[in-house]
Amino acid sequence: MLQMLTRNDVAVVRCHRNATEGPSLDHRSLDSRGSGAVGGLEGQAVDDDLWAGWPERWTGTDCDVRTAVGAIPREVKDGFRYDEVPWQRFRHFYGPGEEIPGLLATLASGDAEAADRALQELWTDLHHQGGTIAAGALAVPFLLRIAAAGRPELRAQTLRLIAEIGRCQHMGDGSREGMLQVAEEPLMIEGSTMCPVDWTIQAARQAVTDDLHLLLPLLSDPDPDPDPEVRSVTAYVLAAATGELSDVSSALQSRLAKEDDAAARVSLILAIAQLAREHQDGHAPKWAQDLWSDPGRPPEVRIGAGLAWLCLATDPAPDELRALLTDPGTRQYDDLLQPVPWLTWVDHNGAGLRSCIDEMLTTTIPETVLDDPWGGEPSS
Repeated sequence: MLQMLTRNDVAVVRCHRNATEGPSLDHRSLDSRGSGAVGGLEGQAVDDDLWAGWPERWTGTDCDVRTAVGAIPREVKDGFRYDEVPWQRFRHFYGPGEEIPGLLATLASGDAEAADRALQELWTDLHHQGGTIAAGALAVPFLLRIAAAGRPELRAQTLRLIAEIGRCQHMGDGSREGMLQVAEEPLMIEGSTMCPVDWTIQAARQAVTDDLHLLLPLLSDPDPDPDPEVRSVTAYVLAAATGELSDVSSALQSRLAKEDDAAARVSLILAIAQLAREHQDGHAPKWAQDLWSDPGRPPEVRIGAGLAWLCLATDPAPDELRALLTDPGTRQYDDLLQPVPWLTWVDHNGAGLRSCIDEMLTTTIPETVLDDPWGGEPSS
């Protein structure tokens, strides 16, 4: 679980397995080294000096998963040499990190049913209630290789897990500020290391960037029976890249020019917009506006570009864009675009697109009751 921490807090949070209730919170003190190891008695007070310089003083220590992931050699990743990775330092949401390599090995195995069960358990262990955990970042290099070369029917969900490990908790957030947000609040900690959750996200994103050569070919999905969901989710993963941005953006743009699946088109547009937003590409709002304002474009492209523009720009929505997004005809795209990863997490009940449009077009006027843009009852 995740918890907000201030520099004056003396308790830290650690997740552990509860056989009947699942993850629970357990307050314990830091050891005297301040290295992130757990020691002492439950509830024991922690000396204030242990938090002096937190979290900077913990950078590069054994509890800094960025250091651990960055130290994994290429040959260890390619050879799936799990025993050379420090899993013992990092718990998952339900138990010790040493359980993760066995699940990864099963996921990569030829046993279809066992692989499917392993993937489900990895989702449970590494992505609880929308949150991420350090052990997940250690798994990312191996998950990438399994996704690229493993069972095609599990590729999309494996890629989606990779993306969520490298992204902040964003369930229900369809706002202009939040939908494309990747980084976590700096004072949000995760319980296995007592370090910022954003360190886990940074580690996972760097792992993705280090292995772009595995991801970029998946934009074309080399499987004999290509699955558009794979292309859609690959775009979602690539949106977290922190390097080689020109190559990544060019690849996304190139795929968009030839993509014929509606959900994949929107995913490509949002991935391009997410990279542009984070890296402050001043040309991106004009690019998005050119797409949504062109009546010759497919409707889903215009809708996706409209959402992208709202996330990229700070101006109020132009009347033309508002008319496009609230047109009754847009409602028919609710189900079609629900598989778009960004929209799925906004509303799991199938109303991701509607929720985003509602929030993006109404929350710019605080404390005001506005008519539902879809023509329903007033919303507050």
